[in-house]
Amino acid sequence: MPAWVEPMLAKPDGGRLRSGPEWVYEYKMDGYRAAMRVAPDGTTILTSRNGIDFTDEFLDLVGVLDEALDGRAAVLDGEIVVYNQEGLVDFGLMQDRRGRYRKHANGLRAGERFEDLPVRYLVFDLLQLGGRGLLDEPYEQRRALLTQIPMPDPYLVSIVPAVTFEQLSADRLTPAQLLDRVAREGQEGLIAKHRTAPYVPGRRTDAWLKHALTHTQEVIICGWRPGQRGFDNTLGGLLLGGHDPATGDLVYLGDVGTGFSHRERDDLKAQLQQLERRTHPFATTPPREDVARARWVEPMLVGEVEYRQFTRGDGRLRHTSWRGLRHDRTPDEVVAPRAQPRDPDPPQRVTVRVGDRRMRLSNLDKPLYPTGFTKAQVISYYTRVAPVLLPHLAGRPVTFIRYPDGVDGEQFFEKNAARGAPPWLRTVPLTGSGSRGGGDTINYPLIDDLPALVWAANLAALELHVPQWTVTPDGTRGLPDRLVFDLDPGEGTTIADCAAVALRLRDILVADGLTPFATTSGSKGMQLYAGIHTDSPAAPSAYAKTLAERLARETPGHVTAKMTKSLRQGRILIDWSQNNPAKTTITPYSLRGRRTPTVATPLTWTEIENGDTLTFTADEVLERVDTLGDLFADLSAARAPLP
Repeated sequence: MPAWVEPMLAKPDGGRLRSGPEWVYEYKMDGYRAAMRVAPDGTTILTSRNGIDFTDEFLDLVGVLDEALDGRAAVLDGEIVVYNQEGLVDFGLMQDRRGRYRKHANGLRAGERFEDLPVRYLVFDLLQLGGRGLLDEPYEQRRALLTQIPMPDPYLVSIVPAVTFEQLSADRLTPAQLLDRVAREGQEGLIAKHRTAPYVPGRRTDAWLKHALTHTQEVIICGWRPGQRGFDNTLGGLLLGGHDPATGDLVYLGDVGTGFSHRERDDLKAQLQQLERRTHPFATTPPREDVARARWVEPMLVGEVEYRQFTRGDGRLRHTSWRGLRHDRTPDEVVAPRAQPRDPDPPQRVTVRVGDRRMRLSNLDKPLYPTGFTKAQVISYYTRVAPVLLPHLAGRPVTFIRYPDGVDGEQFFEKNAARGAPPWLRTVPLTGSGSRGGGDTINYPLIDDLPALVWAANLAALELHVPQWTVTPDGTRGLPDRLVFDLDPGEGTTIADCAAVALRLRDILVADGLTPFATTSGSKGMQLYAGIHTDSPAAPSAYAKTLAERLARETPGHVTAKMTKSLRQGRILIDWSQNNPAKTTITPYSLRGRRTPTVATPLTWTEIENGDTLTFTADEVLERVDTLGDLFADLSAARAPLP
């Protein structure tokens, strides 16, 4: 087992977010800091920031990287988090989970205790890989190695996104504008990391600088605690309250113990001693452990605190700092933060009829792309393109990539039919091929009619990914009926280089008796498909790998068949692995979660030969369909035996 490494810590940036090409920006996450140590045999230990082993508390994360590490030891640094129903990291829910764990540590199995509070490990650094220690490597090198490790189960482990200064500049954004976006999303803040910095265990250095977002809140002083450890005989902290607007009840909001001057502590103590009462003033008794040594007062004084987060689960202000009394406010004006919705406007909901189904659509005016392309436009696109899209989804279990807060917000994969899916939605239960063996049963949605497609679009499921096989009438996994090559341009190449490789592959496929069809990926690359007959699930991957390696041998300076990132610079990767029955590929006519609403667009071979523009948006694709029809319409009819 690799040795534990005391975590490097971030230093406050003093309110000035650093800017310049030497900086990279990561979202600041609020969970439990944890090192994940993995031995070559897959044994996994999770260690807290202060060296405590809490592997047993998070058993769901044990072994999640076994397949990805392939027998290599590793030490990763990250944060264990719980997400709320709004898709945000919620420390309050993590506290709920921890309380339940401590109460029932010797009771039910972890999976039974915490099905409603699943955890996810968000990785942001790699400290060891195999026998190679990485502490002295620059941040950008450690990051590059980390991103080469495939994350096999995005529900359990993923890499914290990092944005370079150059990427921001290319998007015509500044670090300050990124911070504004983070604030609008309800995130905790940003950490700026120096690209050349080593990992310094147990130290706070100027190479990692945190910029936490704070908020202010008026509060009612409901009690106080005497000071300790240097604050004897004075005020140590205040116990805070506010009114629940739904009931008018006075509710407990937490405490504050920092931000006071010595004079303020003495003055407040003198005032509060005149207001003391024997019992707490709240409608509901606060948790005993939260109010130990409390001295209660009449709720008459109003103050203001600065805070970093409000945990909606327990209704607490977190990371508070005192700002001062507010003599211009009366207690009846103080409303708890929970009364202030994230969006002051009620969500727009409309009921529509789609085919023979009645459906409720919400937030139709919400922009999902920086260009202003809204959810209503997403639904409109999928509705209009449905006649040519649905045949390529029919019978195939669909994996969504959802963007509930738009493409600038957090994205997540979804295989299981979403909670609250309509009862008429067709689904198929299949055993997944997870990293820990056979995998769990996943209830995949089948998007085979217009109501199902509109339902998915209303979930902001912008991207629709499918395997190269369909389910059989009895609901089992069928044999592959399509062959796919994913052409991915490495640094220094473009989609035009992909087109040149596509033409070479086309000629080989035709010579082998197959009929190839080409499409853009909707991102940077292209895909080639061919309809096939085969009686072996493994045969398409083997055949595709043979062709990819052949082209790589013929032109090693232009093509690679290996995923290794260092080999891809200046070359086109022919990714043959998407023929693996466990893999999925973006379906033709699907939107992509990019800066603009681009689409995976079927192409004519003439367009590819002429070097025409090969990037298309939703509106352009609809015009193409009106003119050209479905260029993939004959994919199934042209099936031929796999060589």
